[in-house]
Amino acid sequence: MKTGSCLCGEVAFEMRGPLEPVTACHCTQCRKQTGNYWASTTSADADLRFIRKDTLAWYRASDMAQRGFCKNCGSTLFWKADGRDTTSICAGAIDGTTGLKLEGHIFCDNAGDYYEIAGGDYKLSQWR
Repeated sequence: MKTGSCLCGEVAFEMRGPLEPVTACHCTQCRKQTGNYWASTTSADADLRFIRKDTLAWYRASDMAQRGFCKNCGSTLFWKADGRDTTSICAGAIDGTTGLKLEGHIFCDNAGDYYEIAGGDYKLSQWR
């Protein structure tokens, strides 16, 4: 089991099942929300349990997904695609060592011009 939280600790959660390798998303929305690119793992919803979530807010970012964040400290935490039984979780919000590896990158054609994409096995121009 792994645990995680926002910066202020008002949103706290645990993941009881396996986590997918980390994917880095370079799309414009992820860059605007995080200030860089979004690096996340994915958990089955059945394995994700909230310990605290009073300050968890969801923003409908597109017609296909919403983004979860702490409305107290502003931490970016989740990305949830409509109709899927999984939730993407910001890798940096997970407590301690994760044991996860960067698998690859998506929306590389939207990457910022101030960094180079490195690591992972694939570089795609869209979400898979």
